[in-house]
Amino acid sequence: MYTVFSLWDTFRALHPLFNLIERNRTGDMVRSMLSMYQHDGHLPVWELAACETWCMIGYHSVPVIVDAFKKGITNFDERLALEAMKATAESNLFGLNWYREKGYIPADKEGASVSKTLEYAYDDWCIAEMANMLGDEDTYRTYLQRAQHYKNLYDPETRFFRGKSNGCFVEPFDPNEVNFMLTEANTWQYNFFVPQDINTHIRMMGGDSAYEAKLDQLFTSSAGLSGRHQSDITGLIGEYAHGNEPSHHMAYLYNYIGKPSKTQELVHRIMNELYTNQPDGLSGNEDCGQMSAWYVLSALGFYPVTPGSDKYVLGTPGVGVATIRMENGHTFTVKASGLNADKYFVREVFYNGEPWTKSYITHDMILQGGELIFVMDEKPGPAYGVAFRDRPVQQIVDHPIIPVPFFKASSRTFEDQLTVELACIDPEASLVYNKGGGQTGFNPYEQPFHLSENATLFAKALRQGNESFTEQANFLKIPAGLSVDISNPYSPQYTAGGDKALVNTIRGGDQFTTGNWQGYWGDDLVATIDLGKETKIKSIGAGFLQDERFSLPIILIPGLPPA
Repeated sequence: MYTVFSLWDTFRALHPLFNLIERNRTGDMVRSMLSMYQHDGHLPVWELAACETWCMIGYHSVPVIVDAFKKGITNFDERLALEAMKATAESNLFGLNWYREKGYIPADKEGASVSKTLEYAYDDWCIAEMANMLGDEDTYRTYLQRAQHYKNLYDPETRFFRGKSNGCFVEPFDPNEVNFMLTEANTWQYNFFVPQDINTHIRMMGGDSAYEAKLDQLFTSSAGLSGRHQSDITGLIGEYAHGNEPSHHMAYLYNYIGKPSKTQELVHRIMNELYTNQPDGLSGNEDCGQMSAWYVLSALGFYPVTPGSDKYVLGTPGVGVATIRMENGHTFTVKASGLNADKYFVREVFYNGEPWTKSYITHDMILQGGELIFVMDEKPGPAYGVAFRDRPVQQIVDHPIIPVPFFKASSRTFEDQLTVELACIDPEASLVYNKGGGQTGFNPYEQPFHLSENATLFAKALRQGNESFTEQANFLKIPAGLSVDISNPYSPQYTAGGDKALVNTIRGGDQFTTGNWQGYWGDDLVATIDLGKETKIKSIGAGFLQDERFSLPIILIPGLPPA
């Protein structure tokens, strides 16, 4: 029985490393997870000393189990494993009810909504892979469609994944900001987390050149971080944060667009600048082995960008010779011919003596044993890994979904009139909507329309007989002439819609991390509300949510009486 499963961290590299060098123990670890499911009703999320801590997000037992099974570790009950995966994914914990109902998690319903949506989608792809390997077509279809839910948070205008509230993208938007919609990261550090459908994401971004430009910007930005301080975000190269796990696969993504030399340059830099043999030799928390596992695999010359697939993407070796002695008796040797401080680019690769032009290898190539030779040079090879046939491909092809449409409006509330637009990332989809008519009686959307009264809007996208989830938005008309003067500024991350949040009639809910509360840190709330005209007041109400980590005394001081 094994314990201490830091799965949000370790599914990325540590467990894939175990699938090479600790295969028998991996089977024991999977059986431990399944035992936890039988006792708890769900797979472990972040289990410590026989206790579930729930301290991170996702259900990343799933990729650990699927990656093991995909790579031939089968000494566990695979049917029980699929049952456990489905039971975990069908719970209502941590926004999963919204994820299933809407195709994404709304920012005003659950904290870390963007991170959770992206990570659930990847985990669901893993469930689909397991179902496919076991011949369960219905489960395969269901979870492969769920694996595409990431599309429902993609903003084609900014080319970022963004939080949505009330059917609209949350404003204001700053991709450098560490905020309540993300887990230990800013938007940059989650913008490339689509490991299950990388090639579709490349197409959504605008193709190879646009994707390359966005990746370049990730690694070269000098903007720095904004928003709240997050001690886990360390080891920065531009906005890339090697000291925390969401970034760990991103240096390898250049291979998917035929630019392996950029991967080689970045991996070499990370290994040499962000790892040392000193007491502070890691650029972030070791997180139960993930930081070291990234280095071990990268020093071998390859990395599992998508655990649950059989591919390892090639980078640049960090050692001259390394040998993996596997439990099946075979050995796999990696050699870096000519490697030195200046020669870290790969000119060409040989596998078992034959030229190998692809910028990836498969698990079976390692398991069967043999020799992989990198020929190193001061300049990259002109042809290695460039042609499309030589690039890794990771793409969802079966059962495509229609992405959810989204509304565009300046605010959720208005005083006179509000203009509303409707859009979708699928250019071939037709859009339909209705005003207050529930989920029936839709009309074609042709152009922006205007609201002059309270309205509940429903919309969906249609294409080739299929349709998206139905999106819903509520827009409220509030009395004109009200003004609010706030003496001490509120947090830019917790605006609740701006200055008029105190009079817009929208309640905050039971979580401060959903953006509907106006937040104050170290300052008193001092506000003057001007009703604009002499008004008879019957009652005044205010709502406050105290963060349990702090003590915030609340004092209401009545203002001057009406004239």
